[in-house]
Amino acid sequence: MMNELRQMVLAAVLLCMPIAAGATFHPGDSGDDITIIQQQLGQLGYAVSADGVYGPATEAAIREFQAARGLDTDGLVGPETYRALLGRGIPTSRDDFGTMLVRRLVAVAQQYVGVPYLFGGTTPGGFDCSGFVQFVCSSVGRALPRMADEQYMMGRSVGRNTLQPGDLVFFSTYEAGVSHSGIYLGQDRFISATSSRGVAIDSLSDGYWADRYIGARRIF
Repeated sequence: MMNELRQMVLAAVLLCMPIAAGATFHPGDSGDDITIIQQQLGQLGYAVSADGVYGPATEAAIREFQAARGLDTDGLVGPETYRALLGRGIPTSRDDFGTMLVRRLVAVAQQYVGVPYLFGGTTPGGFDCSGFVQFVCSSVGRALPRMADEQYMMGRSVGRNTLQPGDLVFFSTYEAGVSHSGIYLGQDRFISATSSRGVAIDSLSDGYWADRYIGARRIF
């Protein structure tokens, strides 16, 4: 009864959570939006190539532009910087914003391969499975509950044959029900904090994981 009540309260809270607070372009992002930003910087006389990759030269140019316009010189292209640069609002469609977040999510997750397992761990000093997923998603601005079974209530359900990078995958391991979570990377691979190897990349088709797979949720 208490578990059902907890789930009902959590579901009510999640329904009130925003999908996204607003788009911001970061170093490491890539794509057409970055090319447009770079082209505008070039037209304004900043030394940057329009290669579609938000690298050090683009970040330096953004900082120079921000300083010249009296903006915070954080090197990021948020709504205020974007409007000052391009004269219009930053793209905030769910599809565009979600794609940008997923690229960043996957990149961040893979940075922690090899970090040791720590029961209850939620930092790069040591992760457990749900602590790792929560930490990585938080790094791109998406808040998640702490426990794997609570994370399984987020977003919407997706089938195994329609998985996309950034989807959360769930397993039943040390106890009945959802007890392990990870992040799908694409090409049948996912990353999670395992008790035996720490943060590691595995295949969903591997016998151990395939037998324990429960489902997936899409949060972006």
